Amino acid sequence: MTSTRISLETSRDWLYRLVTSETFIYVMKRLLQALLTLFLASALSFFIMQLAPGDYVSSLEANPKISKERIDELRRQFGLDKSWLEQFGLWLWNILTRGDFGTSFSYNRSVASLLWERVPATLLMAIASLIVTWAIAIPLGITAAVKQNRAYDRILQVLSYLGQGFPSFIAALFLLFFAQITTPLFPVGGMTSIYHTDLSPIGKIIDIGWHLILPTIALSITSFAGLQRITRGEMLDVLRQDYIQTARAKGLPENRVIYVHALRNAINPLITLLGFELASLLSGAFITEQFFNWPGLGKLTLQALFNLDVPLAMASLVMGAVLLIVGNLVADLMLKAADPRIRLENLN
Repeated sequence: MTSTRISLETSRDWLYRLVTSETFIYVMKRLLQALLTLFLASALSFFIMQLAPGDYVSSLEANPKISKERIDELRRQFGLDKSWLEQFGLWLWNILTRGDFGTSFSYNRSVASLLWERVPATLLMAIASLIVTWAIAIPLGITAAVKQNRAYDRILQVLSYLGQGFPSFIAALFLLFFAQITTPLFPVGGMTSIYHTDLSPIGKIIDIGWHLILPTIALSITSFAGLQRITRGEMLDVLRQDYIQTARAKGLPENRVIYVHALRNAINPLITLLGFELASLLSGAFITEQFFNWPGLGKLTLQALFNLDVPLAMASLVMGAVLLIVGNLVADLMLKAADPRIRLENLN
């Protein structure tokens, strides 16, 4: 009996410390802010879509096989006969009460099921690009700072300027041309090969990874160039600090000075950049998916906008906003983990 009471008291103490911790309070505040942001973003998106001439059913009016009575029936079925305020209120009410994002007009399927199919592909491309960008750009930026004004540093500066001048769609065009002249070395179009289902589990992973190479490169070029320059600049600032000179005077190995003392203090601005990096990657992924026919959220969103498929377009835009909010929140928590001196309340 006594051990049970002690266990309950311990659990209550742990729960109390969790609820009153700075991190928990900060996350709750950010989530409440996110709800308001999502509401405003969805209302604005819905209003802008209503400014487009016509609606989904309007495209069917040109078909002589569809009678006017059928057109009116479809408009009532999809709720397009109501005002945009009523449509938005009904859409929002269904989400809050039933978690129902509606049914896609063009696909005649649940919007939620379509999103679950497409979001993983977009996240896979964005995360792969993020890993490649950071794994290459940060070491090169550090080396460029250490070898400042040498030939190696000047070459990297030229490459970074060229990379920043290449938007994702220009890079995608060049890579498509490269894939054409090297065919069938690099597959273009889709996420898998036609024989994907016949492959072993390892073979399926390799197949997806092989299709991911060119889209990842197209998405990473601009991000790599910017991150490499920022890393170089931050490292140069830190390497000029007095405590770095003191560490070298004490006889510490150069690798320890650079990768322990200098990098630890230069990494904070890079972590802050992570949230903005995810935003640019997602916007770039939307464009890259069109060039490489990648079955992701961006391709689905553009198709929904072209077809005036309101439920699908709204859910896709909201999902994109959710991914951006989560990315920024993760970046803030990583910044706190990297430097415990930082107070989360100052990051708002």
